[in-house]
Amino acid sequence: MNFKLTHIPKRPEKPRENGLTMVMDKGLSLRQAEDLIESSGDNIDLLKLGFGTSYVTKNLAEKIQLYKQANMLVYPGGTLFEAFVARKKFTEFKKFLDMYDLDICEVSDGSIVLDHSEKCDFIAQLCEDRTVLSEVGSKEQGILISPGKWIKMMQKELQAGSWKVIAEGRESGSVGIFRPNGTPHTILINKIIAKVDAEKILWEAPEKKQQVWFINLFGANVNLGNIAPHDVIPLECLRLGLRGDTFFNYLPDKIVDDLQNQEGEMAKIRKEKQEKKPKLS
Repeated sequence: MNFKLTHIPKRPEKPRENGLTMVMDKGLSLRQAEDLIESSGDNIDLLKLGFGTSYVTKNLAEKIQLYKQANMLVYPGGTLFEAFVARKKFTEFKKFLDMYDLDICEVSDGSIVLDHSEKCDFIAQLCEDRTVLSEVGSKEQGILISPGKWIKMMQKELQAGSWKVIAEGRESGSVGIFRPNGTPHTILINKIIAKVDAEKILWEAPEKKQQVWFINLFGANVNLGNIAPHDVIPLECLRLGLRGDTFFNYLPDKIVDDLQNQEGEMAKIRKEKQEKKPKLS
């Protein structure tokens, strides 16, 4: 690129600690994975092999290597961890991670009931030799967790060794930190960030309106997850103020005022032209 726009927020280079984009692969083919890497690889930090798809995906080892070679952190969805734990096969889960050379994993309890101290123990064991993401919140609609409990669980999981805690939103964006209609639980989120460092949280936000909301709240370098493969570049444009929804976020007040004044003049001219149009009797 031989030109540069001013007033564009700075994005950290990969590998980065903040401004993370986590993409969910729900069963892409190798060719589709290659296309994703070619078009959007530079903008993807984390690649989640959604829910239990790792168990049924063809050419899994080849796909994992493709993503790792593109400098992405690849890991199976937390549901796979839960599937192993529900069957009392935690040791086999670790062997699965070793078999595919996965040095990052997710610990969750969105589908099963897991004592929180036991969950933290799993986190502590896994983080001895790999990076751990842990997820807080239920996948079921109608199950409400108090802000105090969210905060306590996040704090304890970070203390147990989690690199980031994931705020559950699911791929539908209608549970956990979101209401059934997809709007954020603002009171819950504000209470969480008053007690937990927002840079340690990865917010699942699959819908554009949710991504806009978090960018408006935290800025370009908020950690966002459950992004669909075809939404990676659109999300990066939202982060940089290159879409209408965030267009004015990073422009100086002087430029914004001038643009608004011009729009006011244009509105006045349009109104005058409309008034001068001949009226049909």
